[in-house]
Amino acid sequence: MDPTPALLIRDLIKSYPSPSGGRTEVLDIPQFTLGAGQQVALRGESGLGKTTLMHIIAGILEPDAGSVALGGTRITGLPEARRDRLRAERLGYVFQTFNLLQGLSALENVMLGLAFGKGADREVAMAALERVGLANRAGYLPRQLSTGQQQRVAVARALANRPCLILADEPTGNLDAARGHKIVQLLRESASALGAALLVASHDPQVLASFDQVVDLAELNRVAPREEEV
Repeated sequence: MDPTPALLIRDLIKSYPSPSGGRTEVLDIPQFTLGAGQQVALRGESGLGKTTLMHIIAGILEPDAGSVALGGTRITGLPEARRDRLRAERLGYVFQTFNLLQGLSALENVMLGLAFGKGADREVAMAALERVGLANRAGYLPRQLSTGQQQRVAVARALANRPCLILADEPTGNLDAARGHKIVQLLRESASALGAALLVASHDPQVLASFDQVVDLAELNRVAPREEEV
């Protein structure tokens, strides 16, 4: 097994401007490691910085300080274009709100995700849709799909590039309990099949109970929760 961790975070700090004109610190994480193929649920209530952390890991946001490495390659500090490229090559991200383009079909949405990495490939995109059971909906627009089917398209897009790390931010937040369970099961089985690490951020007890390893963001983060977030 490759000893290089799929994810390594060190001395990560992130803050945002406050209404008073100062800065409000959101994250202060000394270290977090996710091994190759490891599957972990990240517990944390809404407003405690889960999405901010996931966006930093994905290179969508830059931290104020610290580093994030994906498969041994540092993503923090890179120019935006290189962060986009590294994300497309090594990471799959399932957003809570799906982030599907409404004017594109399911197949085109998956192909668009591939375009930022090795290039749009129809056969690879179709194989990803088949993996999530939606090959027969490839030509459907998002509005023609159920909420659960849209989430599966988002999962297919995240898996298509065969990433070394899969992130999922509250993947069951818009689904009922039964569909949510199926999505988590799909993510876990797909990650295992790809040999990818999986990090799922959630405050859903059902999701957390389905993982052997659960990490509490409040224990990783040295920033105390603010009263208005509790």
